[in-house]
Amino acid sequence: MEGNGEKRLENALSQKALQMCSSNARKIWILGFIFGIGFTYVFVLIFSPLWQNLPLYFYLNSPSEIFKKSSLPDAGIVEHSANGNTITIQEKDESSIVRLYNTWSMLIDKKSNPEVDILAAVPRAPYLEDCEKNTQRNKLLDNRAENGSLPDWTIWKGYVARVLHENVSSEEQISEQRDLGPITPWIEGSYKDNYPLTRMVQRDIWLHQHPPNCKDRNMRFLVADWERLPGLGIGAQLAGMTGLLAIAIKERRVLVTNYYNRADHSGCLGTARSHWSCYFLAETSVDCRNHAMELMKKQDALINGVVKVKENYTSKEIWSGRTPRIWGSPWRNLQPTTQIDGKLLTKHRKMDRRWWRAQAVRYLMRFKTKYMCRLLNEARHAAFGFEAAKLVTEALNAQPHKGTNGIIKSEMEQLVWSDYRPWVPRPLLSVHVRMGDKAGEMKVFGFEKYMELAIQIREHFPDLKNIWLSTEMQEVIDKTSLYPNWNFYYTNVTRQVGNRSMASYEASLGRQLSTNYPLVNFLLASEADFFVGALGSTWCYLIDGMRNTGGKVMAGYLSVNKDRFW
Repeated sequence: MEGNGEKRLENALSQKALQMCSSNARKIWILGFIFGIGFTYVFVLIFSPLWQNLPLYFYLNSPSEIFKKSSLPDAGIVEHSANGNTITIQEKDESSIVRLYNTWSMLIDKKSNPEVDILAAVPRAPYLEDCEKNTQRNKLLDNRAENGSLPDWTIWKGYVARVLHENVSSEEQISEQRDLGPITPWIEGSYKDNYPLTRMVQRDIWLHQHPPNCKDRNMRFLVADWERLPGLGIGAQLAGMTGLLAIAIKERRVLVTNYYNRADHSGCLGTARSHWSCYFLAETSVDCRNHAMELMKKQDALINGVVKVKENYTSKEIWSGRTPRIWGSPWRNLQPTTQIDGKLLTKHRKMDRRWWRAQAVRYLMRFKTKYMCRLLNEARHAAFGFEAAKLVTEALNAQPHKGTNGIIKSEMEQLVWSDYRPWVPRPLLSVHVRMGDKAGEMKVFGFEKYMELAIQIREHFPDLKNIWLSTEMQEVIDKTSLYPNWNFYYTNVTRQVGNRSMASYEASLGRQLSTNYPLVNFLLASEADFFVGALGSTWCYLIDGMRNTGGKVMAGYLSVNKDRFW
């Protein structure tokens, strides 16, 4: 049975490769490729006794060449069994699991060989997104049609929406939205699973930022560079931009973000270089951006206030200005799902700011770009790829008949299941430990305090054992060995030793790496089942906001401290 699963995998690779041979040169290349696989397979069988007892994380810290080229380092995984010994793979399963994992490694960057689409010839890697396809879909959902009509937002999820609505008139779609309320495709969960009015607010922000005619004489703009003061992290930059978005809405201006220093690196290509649109779709349309930049060159537009810039406002207006009131005061109805010192937080002095920043950050991060999607694919592959390969191999070996090997996709897979999030081991708890120089702004706690809260969650959800750990401190990573009954996943990046300043630490990593890996951590934390952090940290504060506008309100938030302004 197990041999049949392995043969099906090899046959799939061989058959697909031979189909691609349309020339003698390709035949030679493909034959060489197949010979290489065969040689590797024999080598593994001969020498497997030498490495059959190596721990699982050994393989995960040995990524393919493609992965080494990434700006994001491989993510190490350390799994511990109940007796404290590192889990190893059984010898009989090693070869097929390793081969499948290594094949998936070659698929991380399909640009390496666009003519040979091996992805269609091997079982699907459940943790990988189709970045090309999803980015095209997101752009359709984020742009008005040529006639200025709204995007095709429907109640249907995934690609099934486009099939079902091909024969539905625009009048029927408008009637559907009127009957069911605001529909925003980037919001998950029901009304009670999100902050109050989340869907309505997200729709209204999008409409505000995407007017049908950007060149209307009544249009006003706010063009703003991202903050780049020394010592400000990504979280502070995001917090500052949420303040500018609030100003733009109150003054009925379209916000146009300009220079983003963290995207000024070689990974961000073309017009995305030095812009937020390297990582997430832009906050406004191309037409509005272009028109705003044209107006910036006209002195009378600046003098008359048609265009304003960040310098037109004080720091107080940007960082602690009044929250937009056009939706009333929905923050008064926030559900008390945050725990501090063992008690639920029912109210505090800055509930309006907490609600607004959550809405603003969710809007700014509503759709990932292809670049951000690939970074996440690489991180999930390094962290969860081996586990997934083991599960897929076991499933193939257990099949009593040939089946499809997971290669031929049914309509159910292509359309209905297309909107499922990439696979991760669940339930998954995200823990963000903030220490170091943050002691000057908040009360810091050791890793032990965070794990106390993790254990509290586990007492209620006994199947919880997986933790995605993000931290800048090496001592935190070292202490994971004290908790052998948990599986820890984390990015394998150089961390701080001692109380080094965050600015100095980020400078040592370089601009590209110090931006990419935190954003990966941020999004994975936002999608985890549970979260433990420190609300005194702006980063944790914003992760909480993303979760509370992403269907995670009722999962709760356990914090070691509270925000210093509450």
